[in-house]
Amino acid sequence: MSRWLDPVEDRAWRSFLEVSGRLERVLDRQLQRESGLPHTYYMVLAMLSEAPERRLRMSDLADITTSSPSRISHAVARLEELGWVERLRCPSDRRGWLASLTDEGFAVLERAAPGHVETVRRVFFDPLDHAQVEALAGICADMLQALDAEEEPAPRRLPV
Repeated sequence: MSRWLDPVEDRAWRSFLEVSGRLERVLDRQLQRESGLPHTYYMVLAMLSEAPERRLRMSDLADITTSSPSRISHAVARLEELGWVERLRCPSDRRGWLASLTDEGFAVLERAAPGHVETVRRVFFDPLDHAQVEALAGICADMLQALDAEEEPAPRRLPV
């Protein structure tokens, strides 16, 4: 027997889906308008900027950005054409590839980050008070734990 959502759960679920989709569109539009890059590319640059030596295995980059390997490969290829990322053979695994953030790519990220962070703050954090932000962090941690139990292997993700 299915455990159907009650009215409150249904409202919460539908609201979450709408917020998630609209947030992604707003962030993508802001980055396209101000920096000329889609949110996906911004996330690739940002994750590489935080990695040791500004490098990540392609598979790790896909995991941390919650992208498919083919999508991350396409994004890195485009960023490579722009001179913002370069692909390098993985020294410890001849079959593996690393994505490495170039100085030019880092400069692009530095120019894009202030507007992106301001938009995140304005549309995601400013409507909430401190207690709500703390509650949201806890809720997300609990949900990620439940998602980890559903996935094999557990994905690498951004720190919460």
